[in-house]
Amino acid sequence: MRSLDLTAAVWHRSSYSNQDGGQCLEVACGFTAVIPVRDSKNPHGPTLAFAADGWSSFVSAVKDGAVGA
Repeated sequence: MRSLDLTAAVWHRSSYSNQDGGQCLEVACGFTAVIPVRDSKNPHGPTLAFAADGWSSFVSAVKDGAVGA
């Protein structure tokens, strides 16, 4: 497994995040093959990297109501 350099990543918080910052995730844009995702409450903690096509399928499923919260 190779390491992903996220030092220059620009993170965007979910529009579903509340004002208190609870249960939020952030996504870094600008990567072609993967989508880095992290917990906004722990920005220096672990990051998950999803294949771009897998992430797109997941987001579509959530929008369609196929994945519950």
